[in-house]
Amino acid sequence: MSFRLRVLGLLMLVAMAATAATAWLTLRQANRQVQESVAAGRQEVSRITGDLRAYGFAHGTWEGLSPTVSRLAEDTGHRIRVATENDVLLADSDALEGRAPRPVSNQPPVLVDPRPLLRIPAGQLPRTSMKLTATAIAQYRAEAVYAACLTRAGAEVTARPDDTGVPRISTELRPEQCKEPKGEPDRQTPQDLEVIRTCESEQQFITCLRRVFNERVGSAAPPRLVIRLGVRDESPPTLAAAPTMAVAGGVALAAVLGALLLSRAVLRPVRAMTLAAGGLGEGDLGRRVPLSGRDEIAQLGRAFNRMADSIQSGEERQRRLIGDIAHELRTPLANLRGYLEALRDGVVEPTPELLDSLHEEALLQQRIVDDLQDLALAEAGVLTYHRVRVDLRELLEAAATAHRAQADAAGVALRLEAPQPVYVIADADRLRQVVGNLAGNALRATAPGGTVTLALAQHGDLAFLQVRDTGKGIPAEDLPHLFDRFWRADAARGRATGGSGLGLSIARQIVTDHQGTIAVESTVRVGTTFTVTLATSGPSPADAG
Repeated sequence: MSFRLRVLGLLMLVAMAATAATAWLTLRQANRQVQESVAAGRQEVSRITGDLRAYGFAHGTWEGLSPTVSRLAEDTGHRIRVATENDVLLADSDALEGRAPRPVSNQPPVLVDPRPLLRIPAGQLPRTSMKLTATAIAQYRAEAVYAACLTRAGAEVTARPDDTGVPRISTELRPEQCKEPKGEPDRQTPQDLEVIRTCESEQQFITCLRRVFNERVGSAAPPRLVIRLGVRDESPPTLAAAPTMAVAGGVALAAVLGALLLSRAVLRPVRAMTLAAGGLGEGDLGRRVPLSGRDEIAQLGRAFNRMADSIQSGEERQRRLIGDIAHELRTPLANLRGYLEALRDGVVEPTPELLDSLHEEALLQQRIVDDLQDLALAEAGVLTYHRVRVDLRELLEAAATAHRAQADAAGVALRLEAPQPVYVIADADRLRQVVGNLAGNALRATAPGGTVTLALAQHGDLAFLQVRDTGKGIPAEDLPHLFDRFWRADAARGRATGGSGLGLSIARQIVTDHQGTIAVESTVRVGTTFTVTLATSGPSPADAG
């Protein structure tokens, strides 16, 4: 799977999870709010019906009900229409607010009955007749209805005349017997079953009394109300899931678009680096990655370009090295071949002078090969060093003695400036090779009458070894190439003006392996100074004593 698909899938998963969690929390919160709103609506309906019933219970009439309806509509926010069961309009909150009444809601109406609910205390059922009026006729009517109710309830009714001859109805029902029988149902006795039947008769008796009460007070109590709340087509308080889903879809779409843009921004430089790497692998060493910005991808591109530069430089150095080696070896080998063929054919006599010249050419080729081997080992980090405590003053004295004859033959004064010993931990033979190379180059570059100076100084923990000459100098444009392989200031590459062209490269690598530096300063027709800087190893034991 490609990186873009992985990034896209990951971001989509995160976006969908976040969106689902957000939607779930939103729906849960909204449902809770809807439930709370429904509960609040029920409380408001209960308040409206309770206040209206209390008004009818207290006033015995519905006259003057309009202020109460207005107050309830303002407090609850409901449209309230109050009418009787015969659809006689008593009050409408829309009309009370001065606007045209709106169509009522399709919800079922709410009934309000202002009549009191007859409460009969437990254990105190009437044993005598109920006097509902003050006259005997009213008493008889009441006793007759009461007796009929008791009869339908299954009670044993008895009657006795009072002083006026009106029957007084009584029953032998004993409510104190209506208690929950003890014991398990399968173990109940006939007496327990009789008590259960007695209790059921008591409940029927109570219901009968309440019905009689309602019938008797119905003509005096206000009529029941039919209350309609709300407006037709008014949407109930429900949760609209569509906006939530739309927002969730928008969030997911934004996350997907962000993933696409992010993957494009990431993969474009990666694709460019892939193409450039493929080009490098096919030999196109000039391929580079276009850079922009300072982020990690840009840093990776810069690192890739630096690597490509290093590969290209190494390839160019390798080609140049091969060309330089071929150039260095072609001419002397051609000379050797020519002389050997002439000797074989008898064209040239093998004189001692000719044989010495051929031997010198062979030695030169051997030295080039040895120098190449030393340089390859040094650059590979496998050149062997035998590090000991070395006195640089003694090393310079030995170098001056070794080059004294060459200096005298060239007519050049060779001087030594080393006032005190300076000690370093190094390979004496390799440092002697460095100093010898620098001194030999200085003597060849100095005209007769000039001076070559080998100097030594110490500043703190650093030792400075210098080889100065008063020769012709090196042009500034040639200084950057001075340590390149096979480079010579003489464009003709004549061996009269230099050696193999590898000495300075080897000298720089040896100094670098000793954790030191080598630098050059030169002025045309004034002279050149090479400075080798090494870390000292402290004073000698004699100086310390």
